[in-house]
Amino acid sequence: MARVKRGSRRARRRKKILKQAKGYYGVKSKGHRIAKQAVDRSLAFSYRDRRQRKRQFRSLWIVRINAAARLNGLSYSRLMSGLRLAGIELNRKMLADLAVRDAEGFAAVATAARGALEAGAGSASSS
Repeated sequence: MARVKRGSRRARRRKKILKQAKGYYGVKSKGHRIAKQAVDRSLAFSYRDRRQRKRQFRSLWIVRINAAARLNGLSYSRLMSGLRLAGIELNRKMLADLAVRDAEGFAAVATAARGALEAGAGSASSS
């Protein structure tokens, strides 16, 4: 069987890897074998971190909402429970944005949640 050296196909494949490794330090952007390892590793990190980003942002939003809620005399869990009872459908991203950019608006939302909690507690104790 004849020996196959792959010629231009091999060159294209290597060029593609080196193009992906552009900007990497030292041999990671020059040598094909090391560049391939670096590219594979970075693609794996990218895949993992696209999923982690969603978790990290949710955690950040919860921390911000909790801090603002405590300034308004509520804990995070009581605020969220009150919002559910009041029928206010704001997601965590919007609540966190309100907490950071519009303190008065967040205070109004917190007041509505507190009112719903007190109304819910009043109706539960009377029945």
